[in-house]
Amino acid sequence: MHSFSMKRVVASSSVAAVATCDVEGTVVAWRRDVELIRKMRKDMIAPVDTMGCHKLADPLAAPPVHRFQVLVALMLSSQTRDEVNAAAMKRLKDHGLSIGKILEFKVPDLETILCPVGFYKRKAVYLQKTAKILKDDFSGDIPDSLDGLCALPGVGPKMANLVMQIAWGECVGIAVDTHVHRISNRLGWIKTSTPEKTQKALEILLPKSEWQPINHLLVGFGQMQCQPVRPKCGTCLCRFTCPSSTAKNVKSETEETSTSIEVKQEVEDEFEDEKPAKKIKKTRKTRTKIEVKTESET
Repeated sequence: MHSFSMKRVVASSSVAAVATCDVEGTVVAWRRDVELIRKMRKDMIAPVDTMGCHKLADPLAAPPVHRFQVLVALMLSSQTRDEVNAAAMKRLKDHGLSIGKILEFKVPDLETILCPVGFYKRKAVYLQKTAKILKDDFSGDIPDSLDGLCALPGVGPKMANLVMQIAWGECVGIAVDTHVHRISNRLGWIKTSTPEKTQKALEILLPKSEWQPINHLLVGFGQMQCQPVRPKCGTCLCRFTCPSSTAKNVKSETEETSTSIEVKQEVEDEFEDEKPAKKIKKTRKTRTKIEVKTESET
């Protein structure tokens, strides 16, 4: 009986190994990867979730002021961690963050408030130039088009797309930052060399319904799981099909625990109809121990 049990468990493991090989040989499908990433993101609280630019503008401010604050948050976010950006935005709002207030600041004072935001000296100049343009040319509001936003100092396509989505509620393109560019290439969806090329490729690949959520999804995933250096491939659900994975055949601790529990339950069910004789009880324990041990070793 014991030898039969061991063979059965080993056979099951062989089938699992074959299945894994089959999965690795399939073409990478972005739909499958997105669903797996969504599953992982449900249990993640990434910096972008609590301190992303969509969280930093004052929701009680007048609409033009709110839109300006969204624009400022995104202008500061480049080359800056979310927590640093959030702290700088708080300092600005404590002083009263509006077009008029930005124009009142002397550049050195604005630099002091922005520090240690990445390239804070350059961004202080950009903010004042932008504030003047908005006051003179847009009646104290921000442009409502991608071209208009990209014409502002220090505003690129990624920022402009996010401003359109957050401030105006309109999605006209995919916002591609370093996380979106890195992950979409790592997963093998596309093969591009720059964020601009990635945006064009993704807009062809993905349906428009995915254009807005894909940025937030991949940014959080990139912050918590698929980091630029030493990504956590061993616990990633995409590792079996990701061409960049370094842990295609590694089981996570959760998977190993679940497998052991399933094997133990299977053994108990096989004996549930037998009479509770002492000798049989002893046999049950021995068999269960062998199966669980064999499963963990495979």
